[in-house]
Amino acid sequence: MRTLDALFLALEASKFRSSFKLASKDRDYLHSKGLPVVTDHARDFVAKRLAPADIANDGKQTPFRGHPVFVAQHATACCCRGCLEQWHQIPHGRALSMIEQEYVVNVIAHWLERA
Repeated sequence: MRTLDALFLALEASKFRSSFKLASKDRDYLHSKGLPVVTDHARDFVAKRLAPADIANDGKQTPFRGHPVFVAQHATACCCRGCLEQWHQIPHGRALSMIEQEYVVNVIAHWLERA
């Protein structure tokens, strides 16, 4: 796993990852619910969609819109196990540990704070 500073420098250098921005609807949702609530949503999404060892639709499980966490997942390469392996050095083929899950949630929350 990378440090947040190193990760965000690399993400900023990626044309694809740096292109993600919150739509006004997502920004309004984030502000109305608050970061702690949206972070809880991220924790739930990560546990259900990324943490299992085998994900039937891996690579397609995260929509590109519909919730600020989904946008943040794509912006931070926390959208599928392949991206987690490539960008965060978290191997696929096994369940994520609680430490890894919390790392992913922290990455997403950090991006949301900056959005």
